[in-house]
Amino acid sequence: MSEAASPHVALAKSTRNSANPSSTADGSLLPSLAPLLHEWLPRQRWFAGKGRPVTGFGLVSATEMLPLDGTAGPGLLHLLVRVQQPSPSAPAADDCYQLLLGVRTSLPTTLAGALIGRVERGPLAGRTVYDALHDPRLADLLLERFRRPGTLGTLRFERTAAIPAGLPPRVLDAEQSNSSLVYGDAYILKIFRRVFPGANPDLELPLALAREGCERVPAPIAWFEAPGPEPLTLGVLQPFLYGARDGWQLALTALTAGRDFVPEARALGRATAEVHTALAAALPTPALHGTQTRQLVSQMVQRLEAAAQAVPALAPYVPALRTAFDAVTALGHRGSGWAQQRVHGDLHLGQALRSPDGFWSLIDFEGEPARPLDERRRPAPPVRDVAGMLRSFDYAARSHRPWNPEWAARCRAAYCEGYALASGTDPRGEPELLRAHETDKAVYEVVYEARHRPDWLPVPMAAIQRLAQSAAA
Repeated sequence: MSEAASPHVALAKSTRNSANPSSTADGSLLPSLAPLLHEWLPRQRWFAGKGRPVTGFGLVSATEMLPLDGTAGPGLLHLLVRVQQPSPSAPAADDCYQLLLGVRTSLPTTLAGALIGRVERGPLAGRTVYDALHDPRLADLLLERFRRPGTLGTLRFERTAAIPAGLPPRVLDAEQSNSSLVYGDAYILKIFRRVFPGANPDLELPLALAREGCERVPAPIAWFEAPGPEPLTLGVLQPFLYGARDGWQLALTALTAGRDFVPEARALGRATAEVHTALAAALPTPALHGTQTRQLVSQMVQRLEAAAQAVPALAPYVPALRTAFDAVTALGHRGSGWAQQRVHGDLHLGQALRSPDGFWSLIDFEGEPARPLDERRRPAPPVRDVAGMLRSFDYAARSHRPWNPEWAARCRAAYCEGYALASGTDPRGEPELLRAHETDKAVYEVVYEARHRPDWLPVPMAAIQRLAQSAAA
């Protein structure tokens, strides 16, 4: 993290601007919360360090968004906290998390599910702290901060348009790596839980697309961040696509009904191409050739070898899978090059929303959360997104019984056809590059499923077997 985000600098800023600095300036604040966080954080779906012991915490910043004034409350405390989780491979490993803590003398029964615990000592001794996003009064306060942008402690709020007041908030339960609030079916606020210094693609790319007039991605209405040489993006407010359903739900519904999904897949391919075209117009498009090609392939090979170490079932397929990467290297040696640009980075059916009139939109441009931010912001061949969506059709078909590989094959073909109609370039026209990215994606899926959803591991392993067999053919 940048020097400007060091604990002492950031906390000094927050206490100078806090409405009641004495309650958070005391260095005992985080130690007093630590026993509760040790228990609560690892249970959260968005906590990335599951399976590794938490050895300590470091305070990056603390800002009172609603003063903790000694009344029954609620108060609202915004924290950025480093969570220390060293391992043999990364002895200095830690992640920075954003916490919004509600503080009350006693917790209403309606908020019992948001409980973190009762503080025994320190500036909040005797108070109860809880996840503030579940408290309508505090969630409403967040929206008010966007309505009146500016600086509060270590936080800066920005907006691009007027925002109405009085929109009732509700928490979305479907989030995994982040948390989201919906306000009156008009807006959705994504709160980033694990935060990194630098521009978050989920703000950067939708802003760029809005400047290009691309309507396939909801344009940011407001956002907030922790300023500095490398600001930390903390949350983004966008229009809520009321009535839209995600592509994963639609695909499973079609499979259950025994219905084809070809028209929807073709339209989704067109939408993807339109977004790629707008991103290429808005941001730099460096060519992929020579050294860059070798670096791309080297990274794929490294991920494959690391995955085989982590998931032994993958090891027998490594030699065959490597041929997909070797084919790209060979083309690079012969002088072939490819276009690169900013891409979605984690495109799948769950990241596409279809409105009742059939219009597809793409959301969640954060990229794969497990990858470093600088890697997620790096230009890539557009087929990386295409490969992600092709894998998603395979996932949908595999998750339904009986397995319907022909359904997936028709969807994959239709998606590429739609993409070609809108862009003039068929992704299947670069088979080596597409196969390499699909292989890389399947390898990523194997590691993810082995760690988080072992019951799903057969899905990417079936793709691994298919890709390895095609290499041997």
